[in-house]
Amino acid sequence: MTIRSHNSTDKEHIWHPYSAIGSDLPIFHVDSAKGCKIKLKDGRELIDGMSSWWSTIHGYNHPAMNAALNSQLEKMSHVMFGGLTHDPAIELTEKLLEVHDDRLNAVFFADSGSVSVEVAMKMAIQYWASLSKPDKQRFLTVRNGYHGDTFGAMSVCDPVNGMHSLFEKTLAKNLFAPAPKTPFGEPCTDEDVGELTQLLIDNKSEIAAVIIEPIVQGAGGMRFYSADYLNRLRALCDEYGVLLIFDEIATGFGRTGKMFAYQHTDIIPDIITMGKALTGGYMTLAATMTTRDIAKTIQSKSPGVFMHGPTFMANPLACSAAVASLELLSSYDIEAVTENIAEQLEIGLSPCRQLDKVAEVRILGAIGVVEMKDPVNMTVIQPTFVEHGIWVRPFGKLVYVMPIYVMTNEELAELCAGIVEVVSKL
Repeated sequence: MTIRSHNSTDKEHIWHPYSAIGSDLPIFHVDSAKGCKIKLKDGRELIDGMSSWWSTIHGYNHPAMNAALNSQLEKMSHVMFGGLTHDPAIELTEKLLEVHDDRLNAVFFADSGSVSVEVAMKMAIQYWASLSKPDKQRFLTVRNGYHGDTFGAMSVCDPVNGMHSLFEKTLAKNLFAPAPKTPFGEPCTDEDVGELTQLLIDNKSEIAAVIIEPIVQGAGGMRFYSADYLNRLRALCDEYGVLLIFDEIATGFGRTGKMFAYQHTDIIPDIITMGKALTGGYMTLAATMTTRDIAKTIQSKSPGVFMHGPTFMANPLACSAAVASLELLSSYDIEAVTENIAEQLEIGLSPCRQLDKVAEVRILGAIGVVEMKDPVNMTVIQPTFVEHGIWVRPFGKLVYVMPIYVMTNEELAELCAGIVEVVSKL
C-alpha cells in the first residue's frame, strides 16, 4: 500500500469545484469551524465571509443545530420517503408554509439546489402536458443567470458565461432575453422588458415557463435589479400564458433583507426553488414549492403523479436541520439583522470606491460586492486573503461577501478591512 500525506491524496486524486486534479491553485486544509471562523490545520483562523457558499447563516457548530441533529440521529438518520413519512418532513413543510404566501402550498423535497431547479422545470412541462399543450417544453430566461450544474439547469444558465459551449449539442435550446438593467429601488422601464415581451409573443405556444433569480443574479454576476421588473414580468407571463419560476436558492432565507426576494415585489411566482441556507449549511437539502392548482393539474392526467422521486428525498436528518434553522431564523428580526450587516458593509467597503482598479461597490441586504475592472488572479488573491485572516472566494471580476448573520460588527469590520487591504495592493 502506498503511504501518502493527506495533502498529496487531495492534490493527486480529488476534484474540487470547477478545478483540475493536480491543479496549482491553493487548497487550504480545514481542521474545524465554530461561530464565524474556520480553523485551518496549521492553526490559523479565518473569518468566513462566504457563509460556506451562502449556506451557513447561523455560523458553524451552533448548539441548537447540533442538538437537533443529535436528537434525530438517535431516532433514525434516513428512511425512504416512498410510502413512508416522518415528523421532520411534516414539521419542515409546516414551517415553509408559514414563511411563504398562502398560495404556495405544495412542497417537493429534493437533494440539492440544481435538482430543485430540475424539479421546477419538470413541473412546468408536466403541467402543460396535463392541459393538453405538450408543445410547451421550452424555457425563457435572462442573460447573466445561473441555476445550477445539471443538464436542465445548465440549459437556462447564461449561454456565454455558463457552460453551453461544452455541452451545446446536448442541452435543450432555450430562449434568452437581455438581463434587466434598471437598478434595485427604481421603477422598471419599457426598454427593460421590450425584447422579453417580443420573445413571449413569438414563442408563447412553446414556452412552459420563465425562470429567473429574483432581485439578485448570483453566480452569474452578483447583479441587483429592479423589483418592479418582476411585477412587469408576472403580468407578461399571465398575458401570454406561461408559468413563472423564481429560483431563490441564493436569495432565500433573508439574504436580500426579506425572508424571500419575491417579498420585495407585489406578486408571487407559480413555482419557487429553495436550497443553500435551507438547513443552515448543515446538510444538503432543497425544496420546490408550487400552488395547489398546479399540483392538482399535474395529477389530473396520466400518469396521475408527478414524475420525480430521489432516493434521499426528505432525508430526516436534513429536514431536522432545516426545522432547527427556520426556528432560529424566526427568533431574528431578519430585516434588522440584514440592515445592520448592510450598514457595516457600506462603512467597511466604501474605501474601495476610491481605487482606480475598482469598477463598482454595491450592497444589498447581507450581500457586499466589489467589482473589479479586470479579472482577479486566484493563485495570488486567495492566499493573500488567508494571510489577512479572512476567507473570501472571488470569481471573475467579483470580490464579494455573504456574511454569516450572527457575525459581530467587529468581525464584519475585520472582514471588510482585509478586503480593502488586499484589493488596494493588487
